[in-house]
Amino acid sequence: MSLLFEPITILGLTVKNRVWLPPMCQYSAINGVVNDWHRVHYGARAVGGFGLLIAEATGISPEGRITPQCAGIWNDDQVAAWAPIVAFAHQHGAAMGIQLQHAGRKASTYWPWAASQGSVPSSDGGWETLAPSAVEFPGYAEPKEMTLDDIQKVIHDFAAAAVNADKAGFDAVEIHAAHGYLLHQFLSPLSNFRTDEYGGSLDNRARLLREVVVAIRQVFPVTKPVFVRVSATDWLPGGLTPAEVAAAVAPLKELGVDLVDASTGGLLPARIPGVGPGYQLPAARELKESTGLLTAAVGLITEPKQAEQVLAEGDADIVLIGRAALRDPSWPLRAAHELRVSSADPAAEWPVQYNRGYY
Repeated sequence: MSLLFEPITILGLTVKNRVWLPPMCQYSAINGVVNDWHRVHYGARAVGGFGLLIAEATGISPEGRITPQCAGIWNDDQVAAWAPIVAFAHQHGAAMGIQLQHAGRKASTYWPWAASQGSVPSSDGGWETLAPSAVEFPGYAEPKEMTLDDIQKVIHDFAAAAVNADKAGFDAVEIHAAHGYLLHQFLSPLSNFRTDEYGGSLDNRARLLREVVVAIRQVFPVTKPVFVRVSATDWLPGGLTPAEVAAAVAPLKELGVDLVDASTGGLLPARIPGVGPGYQLPAARELKESTGLLTAAVGLITEPKQAEQVLAEGDADIVLIGRAALRDPSWPLRAAHELRVSSADPAAEWPVQYNRGYY
């Protein structure tokens, strides 16, 4: 029995394997509404054997999106568009979560393949951005420093988005507190210069994340898991370290977080030392050991034997296959074939239409 294809149960959710799809932005929605591109993108990976798909960073409000082309889940039209995608994943044995996002000062930017880059002006569909402090991300527009009312609205919007995620049928939600977006901006001393109860000490800087978790847990079904994605280090002098992030994340377990999704960086441009296969695994292992939470690892994990080793050595409980899944939508099926997982094993079940591919 391969560890990758061992089922895992989190609260009321049982996932058929430990090979999950991480959130990866598609920049293809219209007014926040997903469409045929998303149906094919997620459907292919559900059929391809991923145990759980985490839908891309999805705006909790119009101003929470990274780009005007990002998906949203703040209204009924968006819920209705997500629902058949989730239903199709379920029909093919995959669970599905969604990453809830507010981009903060990194919002209102052009999508990667646009002719222009940087912040989108209002004349081209952009909007004023928000942040803990009025300090811009290099090359982007200066954000507005959030008032306490702005903060309360963000908490409300996260909770409302979780309600909508449940309506759409999602099995889990992931709170995005990584990659230099709003909740990460509050966490890091390199972007949060507030002097009120949301700034200063690590406990204060983590306050908004805790309040978002509490608000979501008050409205999201108790049988459905809540994940949080964090950047375990800023890779910068004076920035967040894995030990500090672990200290901020540990209290979330008692507040209702079930899994930490360990990534790194994104707050500011930084040189990342030693980038290579599995370069983020030490951070994942530290979070796992320090917080006692189930932990998912991501970052240049590309081959089945490598992924199996991540679990065997105890670096993480879940392996997230990102860019490799863009190249190969059926990565888990290939892994089952290469690791010789029995096709009779329910945890490695292939679509009947693809059974010939196993042999």
